This record gives sequence, C-alpha cells and structure tokens, in this order.
Amino acid sequence: MTARISLAIADGVARLSFSAPERRNAIDIAFLREFATAALDIQSDPSVRVTLMRADGPVFSVGGDLAEMVAERHRAERHVLEMASTFHLGIERLQAAAAPLVVALGGTAAGGGFSLVLGADLAIAGRSAKLVSAYLKSGLTPDGGASWFLPRLVGRQKAFEIMALSPVLSAEDALALGLVARVVADDALAAEADRIAATLAALPGDALAVLKRQLHASPGNGLADQLAIEAGGIAHAAGQPAVQAALDAFFAKAG
Repeated sequence: MTARISLAIADGVARLSFSAPERRNAIDIAFLREFATAALDIQSDPSVRVTLMRADGPVFSVGGDLAEMVAERHRAERHVLEMASTFHLGIERLQAAAAPLVVALGGTAAGGGFSLVLGADLAIAGRSAKLVSAYLKSGLTPDGGASWFLPRLVGRQKAFEIMALSPVLSAEDALALGLVARVVADDALAAEADRIAATLAALPGDALAVLKRQLHASPGNGLADQLAIEAGGIAHAAGQPAVQAALDAFFAKAG
C-alpha cells in the first residue's frame, strides 16, 4: 500500500507531509494510522523543536474518505469510531508535543483537513487556499477537534455558522477570522513555511515550547494561575545557559 504520510526530521524541524496527492490526501484508516505513528515519533523525539505540516499536490486534504465509509457500511459505527479515535490520538500527540505546530495550507482543506488546520499554533495559507467544514453537508458531525478549536478562535455563534452552513472560506476570509496568521502568494508558500519553521527552531533555550504550553493553558486559567505560569517560565528561561549566551551576544552587539 502506498504511504499516505511522510515524516522527515532534520535541524530541529519535523516535516510531516501528506503524500497521497493522487487521492487528494483523503483521510482513510491507513492515513490515520500513519498519522498517529508520525505524531508519536514527533512527540517522543527531543530533537524536534517545530513541526511543519504540509501536503503534496494541489489539495491539502479533502477530508474523510467517504468511499471507504460507504464500503464499510455493514459496520459503519465501529469503523468510523476507529477512524475518529485514531485521528484524535494523533491530534492529542501533536498538541501534547513540546514542538509548536506550523501548518502550510495550500489548496483546499475540508472536513478532517479543516480540523487539522484549526489545531495549528501558526498557520500560513497560499492565496488560493480554501477552508470548508463540510461535515454537515453529508449528515456527519465534526471530528478532529473542530468543535473545540473553532469556538476558541471565532466564538460560538460564528463557529456554529461555519460548521452548520459550511461556507467555503477563502484564504483572506480565514485570515480575517484568525484561522490563519498570514497569507502569501501560492508560489511563495513552501519557502515561507520553511523560513518560519527554521526561524522558530533556531530560537534559544526552550522558550518556544514554554510559549506553546502557556498559550494552550491560557483559555482554562484564571489570571492568577496564568501569571504564576508566566513567572515560573521566565525564571526558568533566565537560568538556561543558551539564554544567558543569547543575552550576552545581544549586549555585545549593542555595545
């Protein structure tokens, strides 16, 4: 069977690519098993400082493989539960990993592909990219964390509208809603994503991982709890040799 996912780790960056463009990177059970395994490799590798998720071909992902669901209709509930559980295992591993998740969105992301974009710590879109929830058009309900991520990004009512009515969101729409951080020319997407990933991976100490933890914890924390996390984080950072070296370099340059 042709691999659906490829993973390459070098220079602190884990490049997780959807590698079945002939299938429009449809999410079937084989994709999900490979995805969960790749996520575990990322989570367990201390050399990974940033994860860059991207897709081969003109489509990021059309979402769930509906043909596979139809073929498995004799055990539909069990099959889809296995798919969702495997999908969610991979997502939980990426979210729990120290490395922030950067997503390079080229082409269309629908259904589960849409959910994967929502889980990014930083998403960059090509100008022709499109996002669409699509679940309810087939009578299905969201998975992949969409019902958790989206209301936190856009509010409950806008999240309901996006998931119930399934409008096709352009890259500019996604930028205005805060679903992506920036939009670039299609032919500049790969280079810009690589540049950002390399820049993040080169930051001193473990401040990047701490920042990810702080931002992920923030929605559930009161101010006092978040301030305590921030105080502990910056104090820990100040004692790291890599940070002290960076500060020395800054003052040497300034002087």
